[in-house]
Amino acid sequence: MEKPAGPKSKKQVSKGPVVQKVSAPDPFSPQNIKQLALRLGLPLLAVWVIGGCIAGVTQSKTAFWIALGIPAVITLGIAGLVVWVVGQARKAKSVAGLLQNVETAEDRKAALEKLDAGFKKNDPAAVFAKAQLILQEGDTKKALETLEQIDLTRVMAPVADEARAQRAMIHLLIGEVTPARDLVDAIDLSRQQDPKARAMMGSVVAEAWARTGQAKKAADTIALFNPDDSDFEQVAPQIHRARAFVYAATGDVKAMRRALKKLLDQDARLLGSFLGKRTHPLLQKEAKQMLQASGQVPRKMQIQRH
Repeated sequence: MEKPAGPKSKKQVSKGPVVQKVSAPDPFSPQNIKQLALRLGLPLLAVWVIGGCIAGVTQSKTAFWIALGIPAVITLGIAGLVVWVVGQARKAKSVAGLLQNVETAEDRKAALEKLDAGFKKNDPAAVFAKAQLILQEGDTKKALETLEQIDLTRVMAPVADEARAQRAMIHLLIGEVTPARDLVDAIDLSRQQDPKARAMMGSVVAEAWARTGQAKKAADTIALFNPDDSDFEQVAPQIHRARAFVYAATGDVKAMRRALKKLLDQDARLLGSFLGKRTHPLLQKEAKQMLQASGQVPRKMQIQRH
């Protein structure tokens, strides 16, 4: 790409999808460890307290051993679950490490080769990583095909929701709103424990609803996530994008303009995706005007003006 000749030169903005790189949450962070301990430890403690109380008052040996045996079996089961969760967390951290320093096409190629060599074809963590790398190359069709390798009926519900959200996000980026809506309708945001991941998922859900006639539901959903919250810094562009679609659907032009301006301030290319034919007319018009006023005009628009 040629460098600008001077401060007044107009930058070319791609109309294709611009992918925001979002780092995966640290599975071994103090917050995640605390959540796991509370979700498993408190119920287990309650089971042992109840079992201990029963064992302490019963006169029957059978009842005594049952009262202590049931908590013991549950404890073993939870221990096995913890071992499995830790294994999955280590795998996720390993995948995140591969993506951390990916910047160039060569980096992406090397990362894809490592993922192919080190993980099973349908491993969710590896599939999500591969799809992100492929999407950064601009191949939306292949990215979707990669994500479809995850069998939604055979993975845990939060993983299935993440797969649905990522597939829906790609459909939305290329203007395929109907399949996106079909996917987000099955998402339950309450199943996602990580705040950043929930905000990203909620933004995709809100955008899909806003673009398919469910403006009220979309507005209620996107209102849950404040893009100025420090926890959402990395996913703020996705929240602003969803807000723009929601405000266009509800007719709040001023709020829509504010959301577009936030995107323009971060990266003008983010407005390029609003210039497609299947975008709300208000968004098309405002995004085009903002880009022209800023001097950062998409290639296609420049050619048409010659």
